[in-house]
Amino acid sequence: MASTSKVDQSAMSESVAVDAGDWIQVDVRTSLDAGELLGVLNDPDVTGAWQEDDQVHLYWPAGRCGPDTWQGLNRALIQLGHADPDPAVTINHLANQDWNAQWSRLVEPIRIGRVLIRPSWKNVSLNSGEIELIIDPKQAFGTGHHATTQLLIEWLQQIVRPNDRVLDVGTGSGVLAMVALRLGAAEALGVDFDAVAVDCAREYAQVNGFDGRLMLAVRHAQARQSHTTFDPTLVLANLDRQTLLASAESLCEYAAGGARLFLSGLLVEQRSEIETAYAARGVYVKAVRERDGWLALEATGMETCDGGLCS
Repeated sequence: MASTSKVDQSAMSESVAVDAGDWIQVDVRTSLDAGELLGVLNDPDVTGAWQEDDQVHLYWPAGRCGPDTWQGLNRALIQLGHADPDPAVTINHLANQDWNAQWSRLVEPIRIGRVLIRPSWKNVSLNSGEIELIIDPKQAFGTGHHATTQLLIEWLQQIVRPNDRVLDVGTGSGVLAMVALRLGAAEALGVDFDAVAVDCAREYAQVNGFDGRLMLAVRHAQARQSHTTFDPTLVLANLDRQTLLASAESLCEYAAGGARLFLSGLLVEQRSEIETAYAARGVYVKAVRERDGWLALEATGMETCDGGLCS
């Protein structure tokens, strides 16, 4: 494993060239919360993040690292109070085969309401009424441990209807789409721009015994799904601030057509910007949930709100 003790752009350019299929692990010594750092960093290429003692560990695919990556990390750390980020940062080249080992030692079973998510090597007895998903850590978000995923899973347990057609935008591991189906939705489509994530989601779907009611496809969040192939009644978008803004037009079209829209992946301080962007397209936030500084929002098209007006 090659390493460098600071955010050295030229050195990392050389390491990236070693194997574009490998990973760059960035360890940041900080008292910051991993979610706070991710929110300010706002880099869609970050593929994983976890916190351990006084360090935040971030992961980038080696093929997606460059000078902009390290400049962005420096800016985020300075914004969050690190006057000189270099001493706090260690960058390592991580061989592809070591990726799962890093995640596997950290992932424990988690209960979110009556949804149990566990890795395959941890056996847990189900309580009455619980549903189970087996999710082993791979090269995609979605083991259910992040606050934004938990917020939406909790919400799904209250809102899923038997005839729902669920569109999961930025599906990652597919966990939200799978939870919706386990809760009784009729069918679900999970889309993600990352082909690796979609491949992982397909493996999870097979392990958990899902049939053709779960569809998975590589597609950008901004792309509008044709009504002729899949007309959703419930749209989930657990993304990041930048992608939610870039995808506002397509997501608001679903809401304007009557779909219930749930947005997540936002820090508390980013709420106003998202609300403004969506309200400009006739879609208004009607309910909010918060956990650990993160938000999930329910948004509805004006014509579908009670009394014809949302606030």
